[in-house]
Amino acid sequence: MIIRDAEPEDALAIRAIVASAFGRADEARLVERLRADGDAFIELVAEDEDSGELIGSILFSPLAIDRPGETLTALALAPVAVRPDRQKDGVGSALIRAGIEQARFAQAPAIILLGHPAYYPRFGFSAAAAESLDAPFSGPSFMALELEPGALRAGGSVRYAAAFGI
Repeated sequence: MIIRDAEPEDALAIRAIVASAFGRADEARLVERLRADGDAFIELVAEDEDSGELIGSILFSPLAIDRPGETLTALALAPVAVRPDRQKDGVGSALIRAGIEQARFAQAPAIILLGHPAYYPRFGFSAAAAESLDAPFSGPSFMALELEPGALRAGGSVRYAAAFGI
């Protein structure tokens, strides 16, 4: 498996992967809106080395955390998708790890996500790290990973990219 940056010619395959992974087109349309708005900050794909087919994708978009006198720009991880016939093969994990590394390289202070509370902690995400944030979501599925220690300690109000519609 090769993890690489998504290219414009990957758009149709990514749409198919995301729609099939989620069983609906909502998340695929989100990816297209984020791209159209210029908010696909990190977009990676997993490519099968033997067939050359795309088997997974992940997207990170800018996420503002507004605080008195400042705005911290973090990243939202959404969505990560793996073709159903390749789920449980480590594709999603590889995409998430590669995305986190690119986020570190880009000096993002934190990554925020809404996801399965039994899955994402293995990558360092936790609900406790997101507790200080005022967001449209809460609870064990709303998680954060601080790439810069203490980045979220001061809290703030979360503002997603416009494509999310929240």
